[in-house]
Amino acid sequence: METTLTLLPTLLLSFFFFHLSHSSTDLPIGIHPLDAKYYASEVIKCKDGSNSFTKDRLNDDFCDCIDGTDEPGTAACPAGKFYCRNVGSTPKFLFSSRVNDDICDCCDGSDEYDSNVNCPNTCVMGGDFSYQTRRYGSRSKHLDRIGGKNANGLNMDDSARRLQGLKILVLVQVVLIIIFLVSRKLYRRSRSKRRHLR
Repeated sequence: METTLTLLPTLLLSFFFFHLSHSSTDLPIGIHPLDAKYYASEVIKCKDGSNSFTKDRLNDDFCDCIDGTDEPGTAACPAGKFYCRNVGSTPKFLFSSRVNDDICDCCDGSDEYDSNVNCPNTCVMGGDFSYQTRRYGSRSKHLDRIGGKNANGLNMDDSARRLQGLKILVLVQVVLIIIFLVSRKLYRRSRSKRRHLR
């Protein structure tokens, strides 16, 4: 009984850190994990059968397939779909026109990997909302280059670090709540067994 209670936190924390370290994959951006084998070959056929393309032309910002098969991570194909992994929240597909449009549509911010916006990862905190910022053009880029501050006076790197720390804190709190609930249940069981033995 006591070994179970001491092993449980260790197992939960091991799972937590394993999940964090393996949450990203080697897949190109915008691809659903179930399509990993489909995109693994050197020559890939468009899903609609209209054409084929080589692996080096995947996400090259030029639409080779009418259905957007070759551009899951860019806005090049009007019919393309972008997959948000949203680890810690609900995964979803977006129209490719919403990729790098300065609006954070994925709670993990993956749809804005090459835009002017630094999207905070809000997946662990509920994350099912769009985070939109105004476009400031070259002034924003200039401020980022010189370590400028946002409207609240915070450096964007500091904000990202604080958000990451908050995310880890929330995950640790969830793990602690689970540990507490499981240990309470095990304690009650052992207490009731002792009563029955008397």
